[in-house]
Amino acid sequence: MAQKTFRPQPSDVFICSYPKTGTTWLKALAFAIVTREKFDESSSPLLTTLPHGCVPYLEKDLKQIEENHNTHFPLVSTHFPYTALPRSIVSSNCKIVYIYRNIKDVIVSYYHYIAKYCKVSVEDAPFEEAFNEFYQGISWCGSYWDHILGYWQASHEDGHKILFLKYEDMKQDTPSSVKRLAEFIGYPFSNEEENTGVIENIIKMCSFENLSNLEVNKNGHHRPDRPDMVENRLFFRKAKDDDWKEYFTDEMIEKIDKLMDQKLSGTGLILK
Repeated sequence: MAQKTFRPQPSDVFICSYPKTGTTWLKALAFAIVTREKFDESSSPLLTTLPHGCVPYLEKDLKQIEENHNTHFPLVSTHFPYTALPRSIVSSNCKIVYIYRNIKDVIVSYYHYIAKYCKVSVEDAPFEEAFNEFYQGISWCGSYWDHILGYWQASHEDGHKILFLKYEDMKQDTPSSVKRLAEFIGYPFSNEEENTGVIENIIKMCSFENLSNLEVNKNGHHRPDRPDMVENRLFFRKAKDDDWKEYFTDEMIEKIDKLMDQKLSGTGLILK
């Protein structure tokens, strides 16, 4: 439906990603940036609404997007591959922000999310099965490498339109990443804002520690009146750096590294 009927506003900004690459965090940051003149860290809707409820999905929330257009709210998100985006978006001058992440961490995060969503214990859901499906590219939004390469190649053809953000880089230097994001989507911080701690306040409000401990994200539900209802807590999983090392065998590491070398050779993109 969206591919045929959606018509973007010139000011729209699309948050694009493969599942479990940092979407929730990026949505929260983008929402806080765009709405900072209207809300501060004590009144933001992020305190009472899951970030996915604040930034609607193109795949599922067309009515909310239309309502947002009436109030000139620009943010829309999607897991669509670049090749599946509506032509109305591709041919427009709308900005696209794409977040990506180490593929091994994506696999582990996706594994835990699906297990919790299906209410299956990790003992009854062997990681090896999840790994093999991911390795074969079995997913409703296609393989990770095809997904990311679609946006990567498009960014080289139209660099002013697509911003690539690496999750690990954002974690390492969040202030610079937030400033870069704000500048790209047309909401740059003033010198006064930088000097008065606005950036730091946004980062703190959107942090995993803060969002995951909010009542709405501990006990609330996303789309509670619809068949695809999800517990908000499923979007928040605390993982230490290199969490994947506890799950991957040497054989898995060799297989996925070899596959990525084959798929990404000559592109300049690194996902390890």
